[in-house]
Amino acid sequence: MTNYILWQEIYYFIKNILGICPNENVQRSESMTRKIKIVDTTLRDGEQTAGVVFANSEKIRIAKMLDAIGVDQIEVGIPVMGGDEKKAIKDIVDAGLNASIMGWNRAVISDIQHSIDCGCDAVAISISTSDIHIKNKLNSTREKVIEAMSKACEFAKKHNLYVSVNAEDASRTDPDYLIQFAEAAKNAGADRLRFCDTIGILDPFSVYDKIKWLIDTVGIDVELHMHNDFGLATANTLAGIRAGATWAGVTVVGLGERAGNAALEEVVMALKYLHNIDLNYDTKQFLDLARYVSLAAGRDLPSWKAIVGTNMFAHESGIHADGALKDPRTYEVITPEEVGLERQIVIGKHSGTASIKAKFAEYGIKLSEEDAQGILSEVRSMAVELKRPLFDKELVHIYEDYKKNIETMKNAGLA
Repeated sequence: MTNYILWQEIYYFIKNILGICPNENVQRSESMTRKIKIVDTTLRDGEQTAGVVFANSEKIRIAKMLDAIGVDQIEVGIPVMGGDEKKAIKDIVDAGLNASIMGWNRAVISDIQHSIDCGCDAVAISISTSDIHIKNKLNSTREKVIEAMSKACEFAKKHNLYVSVNAEDASRTDPDYLIQFAEAAKNAGADRLRFCDTIGILDPFSVYDKIKWLIDTVGIDVELHMHNDFGLATANTLAGIRAGATWAGVTVVGLGERAGNAALEEVVMALKYLHNIDLNYDTKQFLDLARYVSLAAGRDLPSWKAIVGTNMFAHESGIHADGALKDPRTYEVITPEEVGLERQIVIGKHSGTASIKAKFAEYGIKLSEEDAQGILSEVRSMAVELKRPLFDKELVHIYEDYKKNIETMKNAGLA
């Protein structure tokens, strides 16, 4: 589908959302009404982040937390690695989770046997499809790639496994060869094709065109596995879903190699609020999951992180805080409780009197407009001096000093 047609869809979608044409019969694309499923690869691709290692107990706990949220499929690791990796995968399989448990494999039959040994009900069979990978990484040929993938897929299907065939570096693969590869995967019994933007070079428009063309030509379910090198992983995932993909590959907080992957919490909430697709996940657990994964990975969870960062619902600017206090919807598209957070009115340099009054009301102190103005002046001065917002105790001290000064001025007949 051309970009012109895509823009037409976006145009009518926006008109409908804004109510410009409430009586117009706006047709939503078929892709946006289908069942969309999530495969989380935090335990595989997320752990491949440079310097990240999960303990076995952490892997099991993360898998359980993902399952509790409602994730459809969990890619738990690479069974052929053996040792602790294989033990952790077996323990996750034995945990009796509702989610499908997927093992990652090369297009090698012995790899798949290790996944079978672990009890996985699904396998990812991954092999490079771009010429630069085939030549320089695999030292192989296009024909041998398809042959290896087909044999591995047929072996997996004989053992009643769900199969995702992964086209690694699909975004740089010759389009005609990618179609040939996808058709061979389908003929070998693959349940879906994982389209990997391995080095994160696509934008939403090219993703839409590529995925729409691939699905229309081959007729196979497609999973989107997008990397975030240009900060577009979530946007590219949404574009691919609009084009007809049925699976979104994600990691918690976007953990992954280099700049990471599409983030679980971003994709789920964007689908719900931007595309009216509610996956019915227990999103209240997002914050706990994000904090645990970040801790286990040894990575800080930024306060400005989309969806689960504490700044998502923190308001300091006087205009914003005033609006949020009157009606949170003025500056919040989702509620903090929905993702496990709380709303915060931050008192600092940019605060206004409405925030000051609201904050002191929490302490049981009702301020007049005059008092709020006086205290605000001291708040701004201290915030500039300290180069940060103020803590509750500091605000109380400012209030006490302000009241003493007022009392002193009264006694001196100056107020």
